[in-house]
Amino acid sequence: MRAAQAIASTRRRALVLTGGAALVAGAMPRLARAQGEDIVIGGSIPMTGVFAFAGIGINAGIADYVKMVNDAGGIKGRKLRYVPEDTGYKVDVSVAAFKKITSQNKVNLYYGDSTGFAKTINPELDRSGQMLMAGASFASELNNPAKYPNQFLVGPDYTEMFGILLNHIAKEKPGAKVAFVYSDSEFGRDPIEASEATAKKLGLSVPVKIMTPAGSVDVSTEVIKLRRAAPDYTIFHGYILAPIPEFIQQGKQQGMTSKWMGTFWTMDSSTVMKMGEAGDGFMGVMPFRYYYDTEKAPMLEKIRALRPEYQSTAYIQGFLTAMLFAEAAKRTLDAGKPLDGKNLKAALNTIKDFDTGGIIGTPITISGNSIPVGRVYRADMKAQKMVAASDWIKL
Repeated sequence: MRAAQAIASTRRRALVLTGGAALVAGAMPRLARAQGEDIVIGGSIPMTGVFAFAGIGINAGIADYVKMVNDAGGIKGRKLRYVPEDTGYKVDVSVAAFKKITSQNKVNLYYGDSTGFAKTINPELDRSGQMLMAGASFASELNNPAKYPNQFLVGPDYTEMFGILLNHIAKEKPGAKVAFVYSDSEFGRDPIEASEATAKKLGLSVPVKIMTPAGSVDVSTEVIKLRRAAPDYTIFHGYILAPIPEFIQQGKQQGMTSKWMGTFWTMDSSTVMKMGEAGDGFMGVMPFRYYYDTEKAPMLEKIRALRPEYQSTAYIQGFLTAMLFAEAAKRTLDAGKPLDGKNLKAALNTIKDFDTGGIIGTPITISGNSIPVGRVYRADMKAQKMVAASDWIKL
């Protein structure tokens, strides 16, 4: 009897051991898969529609940086994989694209095409906790880590852009009068109230604020108001191009001597050059160097070697977004943590005095949801280029 019990006990132990070995063997491929899993960047990208001029550049910038990383061996042995969908710059289509991409892929990082999409999708980002998101928006509202803990802006927010311009003005002409001209849109109104307070703190005055429809053509009445206020500087915001050239042409015809300025989405070189003669001397804030800048910038040299033709500031923004995504992923993996939204954002916020390869001409620190750094550039119509009009300004 005892011999039979001993044999049975030995068999049970053998079964347990072989079962345990089988479990370990089964777990090993899963572990290997986890270690070698692609790091996925999803993207709601406006390749068609009114914002396609930017979306095409953004898409190329992200794709190029992903290829550079993968050609160099990936991140800790893992490849980056970029999965974009066209949105036509429509919030409902962007949400549908997000759901499609995230249902078919384990997405770690995501690029969103607009402020509307960023705000709409935020509850889902918080609920899932699986990814970190950036995008085309520089909305001041998104620069709030408590409300938007899984998002960040690749540059200064719109209020910080005004702050950079106002700091430059205060240094160039203390006590100057500054007019704000902005579109009747969420985009246009975003920085106005806070920037008026910033101007006053810097000893500047804001004698007039003028709001127009985003695509307005006839601005003659508004130009008269502007001329009466006689500003030393006029900052346009909430437009891409029109009606800025109309304001400048009519203002000059009426004897205005204002300096004219814009914010990021007006400041692509090809956009400013479309202003023609009116655009000569036009200035604005840019968080990045232009494609053709010849100052020491090894990453721009790589971009120029890869793409010998001019690339827009939207391309540079997409490229830098992918760079910061990759850096956040690398730091998270270095810390031995899973690639989820909380860990990726925490890793992003360890970035201090980081060299972007000269894309931004000064080392950057990301302590919150934005990168409050920029430079004032001026249009040189003869050279057909934007040239630096200030040093890099950090807020």
